Amino acid sequence: MPDVSVIIPAYREEAVIGSVVENTRRVMEATGRSFETIVVDDGSDDGTAAAAETAGALVISHPYNIGNGAAVKTGIRNARGTIIITMDGDGQHDPRDISRLLEHIDRYDMVVGARTSDSDSAAHRNLANKIYNFFASYICKRDILDLTSGFRAIRADVARRFVALLPNSFSYPTTITMAVVRGGYSLAYVPVTVRRRVGRSKIRLLSDGSRFLLIIIKIATLFSPLRVFLPVSTVMFLGGLGYGIFRIIFMGGRYGPTSSMLMIMGVVVFMVGLVSEQVAQLYYDRSEKRE
Repeated sequence: MPDVSVIIPAYREEAVIGSVVENTRRVMEATGRSFETIVVDDGSDDGTAAAAETAGALVISHPYNIGNGAAVKTGIRNARGTIIITMDGDGQHDPRDISRLLEHIDRYDMVVGARTSDSDSAAHRNLANKIYNFFASYICKRDILDLTSGFRAIRADVARRFVALLPNSFSYPTTITMAVVRGGYSLAYVPVTVRRRVGRSKIRLLSDGSRFLLIIIKIATLFSPLRVFLPVSTVMFLGGLGYGIFRIIFMGGRYGPTSSMLMIMGVVVFMVGLVSEQVAQLYYDRSEKRE
């Protein structure tokens, strides 16, 4: 049984996947750990699978394009190692950084390669990542340095616990990061420099960006609902109270039905948050007992 399983999702990466696999295998051989390299071909219509297999990877092919996250989930389900490394197949990640991630995996449940300012990435993506990191840090009550990085090392048992939660899209790093933190597992970051990918990016800023934000809210309501419901209920209640006081003092009238409705809705949203918190706790307790 290998010690490390390196999972590389790939879709139409014929031009670069061979060198990625070869460099990865060279780095892993230098570490002295037993390993396997798994390339999950997500329905490519070019020579991606053949190039990866020629370079020495175990290739698992989807019959059609399902999604980057689906490819990672397939890799996790088929991995035999006790430690899982995920990295992109487009040449962005430097395989030499794998050893830096492995240095910390004995102490932490997951180690993420956080992109530094020296990374070759577009300005609008850097801005979007900062926004995602800010929201995720609020939900998780700890600093999230890189929410969307696909370069990470994670213990196999932890990865399999959350594999059913992962979406089939590019937002799988968002989900597993927040699930790991809210699940009480340890997380560490290692700074890495990312190169510009080979070929055209498959991530769409508007569609995938909005999906990332929805994923953050989804995971928050699953593991810590009050972090979402409490600020919403507070804003509604205080807004209604403030508007009612304004009407009484400056308009010489009663507080009005609008104020009452906002205050009542604020209380209702808060109570829904409390119930959701209890449901989430029951779900989590049951999942712990099943293990």
